[in-house]
Amino acid sequence: MPLQFLKPSISLCQGARMMFYAMTPNETAVRTLQEVPDYVQQATPFFIVMLVLEFFIGWVQKGWPPVRVNDGITSLSAGVLSRLPHVLIRSIELSAYVYVWNNFRVFELPWNSPWTWWLTFLGVDFGYYWLHRMAHEINIIWAAHQVHHSSEEYNLTTALRQSALQQFTSWIFYLPLALFIPPSVVAVHFQFNLLYQFWIHTKVISNLGPLELILNTPSHHRVHHGRNPYCIDANFGGALIIWDRIFGTFVLENDKVVYGITRPVNAFEPFWLQFHHYLYIWNSFWSTPGLGNKLSAIFKGPGWGPGKPRLGLREEVPKVTGKEVLYNLRLAASIQIYIIVHFILMLFIYQDMFETKATLSQIALLLRIGYIILTLTSTGFIMEQRQSAAILETVRCCIFLILHKVGYLKTLIVSLEVATENNFPPPQDKSCTEGPFLLSCWQSLLANVVILDPVLGNQLSMVNMFEVMEHLDSSNHNSIQFEML
Repeated sequence: MPLQFLKPSISLCQGARMMFYAMTPNETAVRTLQEVPDYVQQATPFFIVMLVLEFFIGWVQKGWPPVRVNDGITSLSAGVLSRLPHVLIRSIELSAYVYVWNNFRVFELPWNSPWTWWLTFLGVDFGYYWLHRMAHEINIIWAAHQVHHSSEEYNLTTALRQSALQQFTSWIFYLPLALFIPPSVVAVHFQFNLLYQFWIHTKVISNLGPLELILNTPSHHRVHHGRNPYCIDANFGGALIIWDRIFGTFVLENDKVVYGITRPVNAFEPFWLQFHHYLYIWNSFWSTPGLGNKLSAIFKGPGWGPGKPRLGLREEVPKVTGKEVLYNLRLAASIQIYIIVHFILMLFIYQDMFETKATLSQIALLLRIGYIILTLTSTGFIMEQRQSAAILETVRCCIFLILHKVGYLKTLIVSLEVATENNFPPPQDKSCTEGPFLLSCWQSLLANVVILDPVLGNQLSMVNMFEVMEHLDSSNHNSIQFEML
């Protein structure tokens, strides 16, 4: 069963300070793990406010928006996907930590001591440094972490581009703390360390003066996200940069940073982003001769090859010119608006699922998770202009209507529940007699789907759902064009 976090009463001031790791020990000390607030979920409105601020500040500074719709939606999709397992189960990090604490702890520091709080702050950040460093130096861990680096942009949406699988290896690096620090204290710092790293994913902040000596800052982290040769395997710190200075991995921001991974993945579909490097490792394992080399393909660096050093050869890192062309398939403005609207509607379902998970049945949770995954996949297909995007999006909208009808999804916006019989014509098929179900403003919106015509240049048509289904029943044509409603 998932861990049920409490819903804290966080003031505006506390929420803002939470994003910068500026909460005090007295504010965050709790005795048991069950009392630890879900700070990450509570941070959602602050994520949104900071995203909007960055959007307008970046637009004023540069003259154009700092976020592309396709790249930004892809990053947000990865963030949503990474959080879905937490609906059903406690994080692997906490589960492993609690097991070691219950069975092997040597002594117990007081949970309400400021000294314990500050020691945990340092311990979690130190563990994160080595987790992060190994995620770049061990290929099988990099397979998960590369998701976070796959964006060719650098903005606050990039911070949310997270792996769904990294938690299955990250737990190892925090286990020494379980010998003496209570789980409730560590659970707080796991979240604060993660939240702190959100705001440093931006280009609108240049330099923070003396703070650059101690803290991880936007400037330091821009280097970490660069694919320039001088940026590779540098600046692994979470909240603090002192670990990089101590262990020789610190690099100052110098030349213009080009973002992304050295061999761009060129995709917007979330599952390919999550799993493509595992496929690469699989192919490398079977094509590499010798058992030792096969194991090296898994456990040495991503740049390793037979006869090369553990981390590969630095001179083989592709040079950058500053004129690299971003992967950016053009979409009509109307399609981009459609994607944004439906993504926001999905986020309402996502947020409500987390808020009400304690009251939902397992089947309801699984159906909501399945619908969210389907929405993310369909959105990726549309942004990649795949020929199957139209069919998948039609199926997705039909599934929403069905799940809403049987009560497994709700609209969350009361005004959209009001039936408007003149707004949407009833179906011609007399077997579909559930008129009121299809006559609300919300369902009218969802029953109009984007058809991406693969022959006629991905033209946008708003189509009646029943016309789509009727056509699909009577035709196998790939190209579908309907009269504009």
